[in-house]
Amino acid sequence: MNAPKPILTTGSIWRRWDPHIHAPGTTLNDQFGSNDVWEKYLSAVETSEPKIEGLGVTDYYLLDTYKEVLRYKTANRLADVTTIFPNIELRLTTRAGTGFVNIHLLIDPTAEDHVGNTERLLARLEFEAHGDTFKCAREDLIRLGRKTLTTNASEKALIAEGANQFKVEFSQLKNVYRKSDWAKANVLVAVAGGKDDGTSGLRQASDATLRAEIEKFAHVIFASSVAQREFWTGKRPAISVDGLKERYGGCKPCLHGCDAHRPEEVGQPAHNRYSWVKGAPTFDALRQACIDPEYRAFVEEEPPAGALPSQVIQSVAIADADWAKTDFVPLNPGLVAIIGARGSGKTALADMIAAVCDAVPASVWSDGELQTPSFLSRARPLIGSARATLTWGSDETVERALDGSDSGGFTAYPRARYLSQQFVEELCSPAGISDGLVHEIERVVYQSYDPDTAEGATSFTELRNQRTERFRQARDREEAAIDTLSDHIATELENGAKVADLEKQIGQKDKLITDQSVDKSHLKLTGKPEFLARHEELSATAESVRRSINLHSEKRRAYLALQDEVASVRATTAPEMLRETKENHLKGSMSDEQWGNFLLVYNGDVDATLRTVIAAADQKVTQLTGDAVDVEDRNAPLIPDDQDLATVTLNRLTAELERLSGFITADDHVRKQWQAATATITRENAALEKLKIELTSAQGAGARRKVLQSQRIDCYERIFQAIINEQLALQDLYQPLLRRLEKTSGTLGKLRFTVTRIVDVEKWGRYGEANLFDKRRKGATKGVGSLTALAADRLAPAWQTGTAADVRKAMETFMETHAQELLSHAPYEKNERVDLRNWMNQFAHWLFATDHITVRYEINYDGVDIRKLSPGTRGIVLLLLYLALDDQDDRPLIIDQPEENLDPKSVNDELVPLFIEAKKRRQVIMVTHNANLVVNTDADQIIIAEAGPHPVGGLPPITYYGAGLESQEIRAEVCKILEGGEPAFQDRARRLRVRMER
Repeated sequence: MNAPKPILTTGSIWRRWDPHIHAPGTTLNDQFGSNDVWEKYLSAVETSEPKIEGLGVTDYYLLDTYKEVLRYKTANRLADVTTIFPNIELRLTTRAGTGFVNIHLLIDPTAEDHVGNTERLLARLEFEAHGDTFKCAREDLIRLGRKTLTTNASEKALIAEGANQFKVEFSQLKNVYRKSDWAKANVLVAVAGGKDDGTSGLRQASDATLRAEIEKFAHVIFASSVAQREFWTGKRPAISVDGLKERYGGCKPCLHGCDAHRPEEVGQPAHNRYSWVKGAPTFDALRQACIDPEYRAFVEEEPPAGALPSQVIQSVAIADADWAKTDFVPLNPGLVAIIGARGSGKTALADMIAAVCDAVPASVWSDGELQTPSFLSRARPLIGSARATLTWGSDETVERALDGSDSGGFTAYPRARYLSQQFVEELCSPAGISDGLVHEIERVVYQSYDPDTAEGATSFTELRNQRTERFRQARDREEAAIDTLSDHIATELENGAKVADLEKQIGQKDKLITDQSVDKSHLKLTGKPEFLARHEELSATAESVRRSINLHSEKRRAYLALQDEVASVRATTAPEMLRETKENHLKGSMSDEQWGNFLLVYNGDVDATLRTVIAAADQKVTQLTGDAVDVEDRNAPLIPDDQDLATVTLNRLTAELERLSGFITADDHVRKQWQAATATITRENAALEKLKIELTSAQGAGARRKVLQSQRIDCYERIFQAIINEQLALQDLYQPLLRRLEKTSGTLGKLRFTVTRIVDVEKWGRYGEANLFDKRRKGATKGVGSLTALAADRLAPAWQTGTAADVRKAMETFMETHAQELLSHAPYEKNERVDLRNWMNQFAHWLFATDHITVRYEINYDGVDIRKLSPGTRGIVLLLLYLALDDQDDRPLIIDQPEENLDPKSVNDELVPLFIEAKKRRQVIMVTHNANLVVNTDADQIIIAEAGPHPVGGLPPITYYGAGLESQEIRAEVCKILEGGEPAFQDRARRLRVRMER
């Protein structure tokens, strides 16, 4: 005969209970009437919405109505009600607001002979009156009723009267309960919390101790208000969880029933305050609610919301896999713990779920193959055509071949987050730490951002760039400006160095012109003296006019070149600048018309201006040149003696000189000398004018250089202001996260994000020493490392932490003190002008470079950069970040052995609270060997994996079974499978101060 298949349920889910409903024939205040009363009652329970799965049949002192309900259940009524249990209502002798304090005994219906044992327990309660002692039993209640009613009263009336008179001393009830091992194992005590018939009615100071004792004795508080629930779970300022443990023995679940005494009240509590108990529909779930009141009991119209249905995996079905003996696995929407011996198939289930979710991390894929020691990777040759199908809470189904042949791979969107051991180990290994872990932490940080403050960014990198892009662009612009200014300064330095040479050349030109003029005057020319004098005068005037014509011609050429440049800017430069601007600001959504306003144009009508100045230059050249002149009468002067020569054109001057030459005679040799001297004087005068202009420019180089140097240091200061602005933006970016971290404690509280300026002084110094200076010379740069040491002392402090003004001042002081010395260490001599000029450019670019300065955010754990931590510690930090900060990701979290690298105390202190919080908002599927992660997180579903013998050439048969922790069988398996299971339960009971006998 085959053994029965182990059961596998979804475990602990929210189910509606009504622990307090009277039934027809209830001992006191029976208003159910006499017509079809049981049909009305049963129908009301059966049609209650939400459906009732746990029903407490309530009566005073007796179980008669409970027995009747059970008979109907046996007759196939109340099909949806899985658990029906007796709720024995007792009245204490203690008075409340309008009556007596009611206390309830909730009996486990699965206990052996629970009816007989309950009746025997009740019979131990006694009430003394009329000189007699009455037991809490049917016969004695009738006997007590006869003491006050007539002898012809009905049995029901006598029982009701006896019950109305019977009161229980609290001390007696407590003693009877504590002396009964059966009661302690099978009876939960509930007390009303209201003011009319509950402990809130004990308002006198003299009753405070009694009230506290009653509430301490109770396991459950019958109350429906939010205030009561928050009080009994330690959420009110009046008392903490520790205070509840000290004063009342621990937290208490609050439950509420309709307390129906007539048909229309059945299943209809006031204000739809339904009782919800998390667990299977068994009495053990009620016990579990007493152990974990905050997460197992709830009173409201709807149960607590968890993950969204579309983000919950309802089940996984495995097909075409003879090794999967359990081919359908339902999954709880909360915390699922998969446990089992080594090699039992725990990770196999997690791998299969992750694979169908396309959640295998990209880092473990290579050429479409899984590169991990996971179950699917190892089993691929043996998996064959096996497939798995996930059904989501939205009824969507997704199917994948388990051999990975149709996997979405690393390009697919993962429907779950899978923290496999391989993934965590890879991220946290010494080889993978530099980028992988930091990027993953950045992703978690981004996920922790409130979408309302993420400014539409879709990743951490995008969010960071949004906050810092303008400052990095400003830095780039200023660095480019420094390069340009440095080139100009080098040019001006070179210009300034030309003054002496230019002055010398001018002196030489002056002497040459003077010598040529003297030589020319000594040449023997014959002719009338007045002709010779006039010729000399007109020659000087003609030369002056030629210089003016050349000046205006040069202007004209410059204007024509500028005209070409304007055309080029319009056709190429300005459109390209606009294109680059649009690319740099793509997030702006301006229209093409609006962008058109950013096209750089000239301020004014430059075309008209250029036409005007070109025309003016042309006009001046034409005016100075004049019309061509024909000499008709060689004896008639072309220029009157009294005419102002400044008004005579060059053509007329040239014609007159030619006419006068006819009256001057000389031999050929003298004539040639005279012509040569005249030409030389003309050329040298033109060159002299240019030298004088160049000298004037060179003499102004010093002043211009100072202006350029001032502009360059301004740019340098602005670069650092941009760096500081970027720093501040990053600090602001992390503020929401830092505020959250400040509220945490333990390991996560040691995590800090800092934004710092990283200054590589050695990089700056090494470049100068290696590429710029002759280290053999004496001074600041002598010897390897001397320049780095100098910078570390004079510049690094301002670079690292100073303001922009501090950096400017430090650089100005450095230049004043060391610039000349550094310049003197140039590897070129002054006469090596070209090389020296190039070196000067390199020197300036190096001196004001900022590429050795970066803004970096650092992730520190307990003051140490995370990159320098051990792999184990990095794994802990990563895991804690996922659990504590990744609260914007509501996808299922699948995690393999999160307890790795953590000691038991850290598991309890660090992981347990985070898993409890995580399961409120997302489905968590956890493979674990740690009993504390199962017991103290109050896992909602325990899936136990078992594998049979491993056949040759095949996979071992794998079976899954399980339920919730409210199942005694599951608790036994947890104790058997997980090391420290029994101590974990005992420790939890000790901390919660609850009994966990079952």
